[in-house]
Amino acid sequence: MEKLKEKILNEGKVREGNILKVDCFLNHQMDIKFLNEVGQEFRERFKDIKVDKILTIEASGIGIAAIVSQYFDYVPVVFAKKTESLNLDKEVYEAEVASFTKKKTYKVRVGKQFIKEGENILIIDDFLAKGCAAKGMIDLVNQAGANLVGIGIVIEKGFQEGREVLEGMGARVESLAIIDKFEDGKIVFR
Repeated sequence: MEKLKEKILNEGKVREGNILKVDCFLNHQMDIKFLNEVGQEFRERFKDIKVDKILTIEASGIGIAAIVSQYFDYVPVVFAKKTESLNLDKEVYEAEVASFTKKKTYKVRVGKQFIKEGENILIIDDFLAKGCAAKGMIDLVNQAGANLVGIGIVIEKGFQEGREVLEGMGARVESLAIIDKFEDGKIVFR
């Protein structure tokens, strides 16, 4: 998606440790007009599949998934919660996720009533690096007996193993921008 690449080049910042900061339009402050174009692009890329629900992980994926939902006839968006809470049902699917940027492992949970056996689930997330978050969400989908129909990623770090891991699990991965490398503080796209 050329407009996304331009936005990354113009507004993104490369930080030490292969970190790309795009919080000015994607995952802290959100550019809603632009994210509508992201939603349309995901619809185009997954136009051949039936989607019953969109699954994401809190917090950065929620806004993106909600906008994407509009282009799939407003299917429900379910998000995996990272923290335990008194108002979270006792009947949950649970998976472990290692965070690349936070350098810690945590459990994510989805109430069993929100993902049902046989439902077609599209996973949407902001970044793909090592594939840990997506692997955790795939685990939740599998626990429910639902069907993973695809994974939509806004920005993929193509120099890390995430895509290989997910495709090795049989997942269809569609990334809107793939970064091949960071070189001298510059972003090089595939």
